[in-house]
Amino acid sequence: MELIDSHTHLDFPDFDADRSALLAESRALGVRRMVVLGVHSGNWQRVWDLVQSDADLYAAFGLHPVFLDQHQPADLQTLGDWLTRLHGHRQLCAVGEIGLDYFIETLDRERQQTLFEAQLQLAADFQLPALIHVRRSHAAVIATLKRFKLKRAGIIHAFAGSREEAREYLKLGFKLGLGGAPTWPQALRMHRVLPQLPLESVVLETDSPDMAPAMYPGQRNSPAHLPAICAALAELMHVAPEQLAAASTANCCEVFDW
Repeated sequence: MELIDSHTHLDFPDFDADRSALLAESRALGVRRMVVLGVHSGNWQRVWDLVQSDADLYAAFGLHPVFLDQHQPADLQTLGDWLTRLHGHRQLCAVGEIGLDYFIETLDRERQQTLFEAQLQLAADFQLPALIHVRRSHAAVIATLKRFKLKRAGIIHAFAGSREEAREYLKLGFKLGLGGAPTWPQALRMHRVLPQLPLESVVLETDSPDMAPAMYPGQRNSPAHLPAICAALAELMHVAPEQLAAASTANCCEVFDW
């Protein structure tokens, strides 16, 4: 069973002590490729250095809404410079992590929106997919994406919306990222939504080191957990794990043009 982890933060210090061993363990379990996402200008070089050390790692660069107060006005120009310099490189796969976060009430929504739109424009300009963070902001994200109509679309990371919201994203060409969160017993809405999602619409992810699945409570999440996440989600979706893994892998390859 071959898997792709479409959303990790493997550059984070959480992995400094055992990153190489973890990558080897993940591969032994069938996780062949992994996407590492930048979240602010201070970690882009670290992300790129990491993916350059391993041919099966891929990089995305973005300005994450949660780090809004760290972002400087010049960072957008710097992001454009990075994308220009790396344009066409096989290990540059997307713009992300970008998006809107309305869960943290202290984050200025107008500034978030301006930053989100500027980065969607970069994704359009460089013909890259967008990897999108959405927390309690589905309506605003959907409305924004309808205006941009990205040709390459992308992935809605950690999708936790309704069936209707899922339908809107799918109409726009986006895939839905599924990870550890729906494996928890209290994720009742997702337990209802998951069986209604077509297999061609979903990709698997971990969000390592965050969003540990119910099978590993309180632990650091990692790509090595992806097979267990796949099995748990497949059960909720009433399909075989092999079916879900194959669909997710095919969908990732479609998104990233692999």
